[in-house]
Amino acid sequence: MPELPEVETIKTAVAKGIGCCRIEQVVVRNPNLRQKVPADLPQKVENAMIINFRRIAKYIVIDLDNGLSLLWHMGMSGKISLCDKRPTTLQKHDHIIIKTTNGFIIYNDPRRFGLFTYCQTDNLKNIKLFAKTGVDPFGDSLTTDYLFGRLQQKKKLPIKEALLDQSIIAGIGNIYASEILYESRISPLRLCSEISKEECKKIIANTRDILQKAIKAGGSTLRDYKKPDGSLGYFQNQHCVYNKTGQPCPDCICNIAKTGGIKKIVQGGRSTFYCESLQK
Repeated sequence: MPELPEVETIKTAVAKGIGCCRIEQVVVRNPNLRQKVPADLPQKVENAMIINFRRIAKYIVIDLDNGLSLLWHMGMSGKISLCDKRPTTLQKHDHIIIKTTNGFIIYNDPRRFGLFTYCQTDNLKNIKLFAKTGVDPFGDSLTTDYLFGRLQQKKKLPIKEALLDQSIIAGIGNIYASEILYESRISPLRLCSEISKEECKKIIANTRDILQKAIKAGGSTLRDYKKPDGSLGYFQNQHCVYNKTGQPCPDCICNIAKTGGIKKIVQGGRSTFYCESLQK
């Protein structure tokens, strides 16, 4: 599933490629995504002008001049492509085609776990999708006191699982949680109650640093993710621990023959990767 850096990359690419233009037509070839695409969505947004692109958590938000916003989630395998002309042949899983005055946006989603809907722009914060959304990693609301306080509310939860809790910090996914904890030298097994304020400060700094580097690299391509121009992200080449079971970490101080290198465990049904020697 695309995480914050991938969603930010897609959003920026669409904003640059399409820009603030008019939506001429929306064709929903298959409305059966994670939530059914509203039947009246085309008539609600056709002829409206796009005035802004932004990201909330892992959602792309496209604001329109008629007081509505399109909400787009990529799901597990969703991809967006841009083209000047409508393709002569559409792919099997091209579920949504948006014709604008600046070209076409095509949404392809083989697993159909994505979401495409709309809502009133001034009611965004109150809708169910965002009602429990935590603070943005780059926002001023993410402070040491905030994070420490929220972790104290989750005392018995491992810190890795807390970083994946979208009601605390919105946008961090499985890849980046492992990388953040590695850079912070914190074991993913430690409970939230054991994390100090100083360590919260490290987590925040490393969260912002790693996510910013990942955005600059165009995100991480492991399976399905591609940028709208069809190219791959390359932050996976900078991963320190994620998906590197048995390998030495970049700052390895251990005897890998004895330790076995980077460990892989399962927490909350998700894979976690960490260095047992460096992360305490």
